[in-house]
Amino acid sequence: MENPLLLFPQLNISSLKEKTHFKVIKSTDKEETNKEIKTRPKEKRNRLSLLLQKSEFHENVNPNKSENLTKASSVSPEEAVKWGESFDKLLSQKAGLDAFTRFLKTEFSEENIEFWIACEDYKKNKASHQLLPKAKTIYETFIRKDAPKEVNLDFHTKEFTAQNITHPTLDSFDAAQAKVYRLMEQDSYPRFLRSDTYLDLTKGRHPGHPGLRRRSRSFTFNEFQDVQSDFTIWL
Repeated sequence: MENPLLLFPQLNISSLKEKTHFKVIKSTDKEETNKEIKTRPKEKRNRLSLLLQKSEFHENVNPNKSENLTKASSVSPEEAVKWGESFDKLLSQKAGLDAFTRFLKTEFSEENIEFWIACEDYKKNKASHQLLPKAKTIYETFIRKDAPKEVNLDFHTKEFTAQNITHPTLDSFDAAQAKVYRLMEQDSYPRFLRSDTYLDLTKGRHPGHPGLRRRSRSFTFNEFQDVQSDFTIWL
């Protein structure tokens, strides 16, 4: 009996195609496996790099931490105690003004002290032609309705100040500045004297940093442990 492949050569062609197709699939699978093995170390390295960057970020959430500690440590307990004698004495000293400003930032009311400082700087102007542009800047920043750093002033004081800056003088903001000064003296200043920041300074201790947040150590360790087992593939 004759070989069926000789009688029907198309069967041999079909078989050959199947073998070729199988080889292609097998070769593709092998290439994908090799590619996965090659890319795996790179993925692990990228993951570890990202993990270390996150850890470094959380360790340095406050970039001014060392600067703040240096400023705080330069204040003697005796100097800090004097700040409690009067609000004027607190603001008259650079270290006291800085400490009070940082405290107001924790209460989200730093616009008050920033306005007071802007008024003090404004009154130091000696050139009359500089008064109008600076007066408008202060008004637009702190006094007008819906200003980006609007301070708490009554309608009468706002209107009075708006009229003053049409022909500005060195005392154009005196009424508004006095209102904000009394507000801080009666409200923010007593809270500052009761704050841990101030009490630590009077006792010679570095003020704490309640706003500093760090990733929990257990979470970081677990992520790191997952990567650590593949260190050998880099050697």
